[in-house]
Amino acid sequence: MEILERSRGASAPSPQGWGLVLAGVAGTRLRPRSRRLAGDGRPLSPEILVEQTLRRAAMVVAPDRILTAVVRAHARLYEPLLATLSSRCLLIQPEDRGSATAVFYGLLHLLRLAPNEPVAILPVDHYVSDDETFAAHIKAAFAIVLSRPDLLVLLGVAPDTDEVEDEWIEPADAIHGPWPWSLYRVRHLWKMPSRAIGKTLLRSRGCLWDSRVMVAHPSALLSLIRHAAPGLCEAFTFVESRLGTPWEEDSVRRLYARLPSTEFSKDVVASRPGNLAVLPLAGMSTRQALSA
Repeated sequence: MEILERSRGASAPSPQGWGLVLAGVAGTRLRPRSRRLAGDGRPLSPEILVEQTLRRAAMVVAPDRILTAVVRAHARLYEPLLATLSSRCLLIQPEDRGSATAVFYGLLHLLRLAPNEPVAILPVDHYVSDDETFAAHIKAAFAIVLSRPDLLVLLGVAPDTDEVEDEWIEPADAIHGPWPWSLYRVRHLWKMPSRAIGKTLLRSRGCLWDSRVMVAHPSALLSLIRHAAPGLCEAFTFVESRLGTPWEEDSVRRLYARLPSTEFSKDVVASRPGNLAVLPLAGMSTRQALSA
């Protein structure tokens, strides 16, 4: 893919690690209030956001280590981008059953491909002001979880406007180690707080916007999902034995037909496990354009 090849010169990919790009979005999921992404109030299109996310992912890991999860009905939106991806790097879901379902399905595949390597979960709902800085922080998060496989590292963004965002991270004590930036435990995750609380968080020193980007080992992520959404894990039991076989597609189609929607941020990460950490993104801004 040309966009991925161009990215190699910008920043050398890490020798270890994978990217899981969550591209299961459509125009109907655009946030009701427009972010100032295109400079004139227009949100960026899903196709552009997927292209930009794949480009940033290729700055962190090699293109053949990027697993892209799409929903079959939306795949036509990204067809030019996805046409050159190998089947190993494309995860087609029959329906949209939420980001947690996409993450879990993707992790099951990654366990077969590279069970001991960390993964960066990258929703395609971001405008990022500085790709190099963003990629450098994800690489730092890879280094952290390679040193501390128990940790789940969220990327948090220091507010740079007076907007009251809908998801916040309140850091706690520092986690010390040989990493280049400050790392903190998470005291509280604020999901859709009231406007009054949002204004308080905005004024509070150290509170961060939640980018919904997470880096962790697959085993740590699976443990988190099994704790927060055990029903989702149980539902996939029948499918697990069919992964990589000719029967996988039909088994997944039947499973998705009866699955409820489960969101990774709201239904899983919000359980706030004790091994959750936050790495503040320094020197840049980011915006969320689509719900994930």
